[in-house]
Amino acid sequence: MAGPDEREILLGRPTPVVDAYSPELLYPIPRAPARRDLGLGEPLPFVGVDVWYAYELSWLDPTGKPVARVGRFTVPASSPNMVESKSFKLYLNSLNNTRLEGDDAASEVIRRDVGAVVGTPVGLALFGPDDPGLGGVSPHGVCLDPLPVTVPEGEPRPELLALAGNGIVEEELYSHLLRSLCPVTGQPDWATVWVHYRGRPVDRSALLGYILAFRRHQAFHEQCVERIYHDIRERCQPEYLAVQALYTRRGGLDISPLRSSDATAEPLPRLNRQ
Repeated sequence: MAGPDEREILLGRPTPVVDAYSPELLYPIPRAPARRDLGLGEPLPFVGVDVWYAYELSWLDPTGKPVARVGRFTVPASSPNMVESKSFKLYLNSLNNTRLEGDDAASEVIRRDVGAVVGTPVGLALFGPDDPGLGGVSPHGVCLDPLPVTVPEGEPRPELLALAGNGIVEEELYSHLLRSLCPVTGQPDWATVWVHYRGRPVDRSALLGYILAFRRHQAFHEQCVERIYHDIRERCQPEYLAVQALYTRRGGLDISPLRSSDATAEPLPRLNRQ
């Protein structure tokens, strides 16, 4: 499919309320162009998943009574397309006045529609609004944010990263200071970024400076995570690497892409700030 087309993409444009089921609203963003820009080919150097939480998920039961749910979507990183966030929100809103037989029927319809757009089957777990499983957690590991750092000029680049010695360590590091810009609207997106690696020790101040270099970088969430993964892998050459960015909620949706060198890596659950 073609890449984002300003004549078609809904992001950044006024849109009327859609009051009827409209799967055609879902808009695909191909993954391949950004991966080519990073020099990534097949096979990809990572596996992973994009985890979406939809907090404004609702439809009608057979009697016409509204049902409220929170949906946890999992989209494989191997899918040819991402789903654009505003189109996702509008599509989910289009279900608000649609009668469905129950959670299983709703899940089947939504998974079918989203899977058709991203190009592969997707997962969907439905939660009641009071489900304790929706509680937030704190990230694992050491927070980088108190470290002294000089905010670099320009775009993020691998040369900003450095090693801090020899030997092999395994550690989990995170920062709440990841800020990137939407490539369509230019508006800021905020996230906690978490890095778990095994290998020669990474210079923590350099890693924090590299993360801060994304402040004016325009890319979709999934693309930012893949760039971070790629640059750490190329520059620091760890034996094992996992990177996840847990973005804060916008429009009733949050997204937390995970990329890892190990297919058994599990994404972190939603954080307190989400």
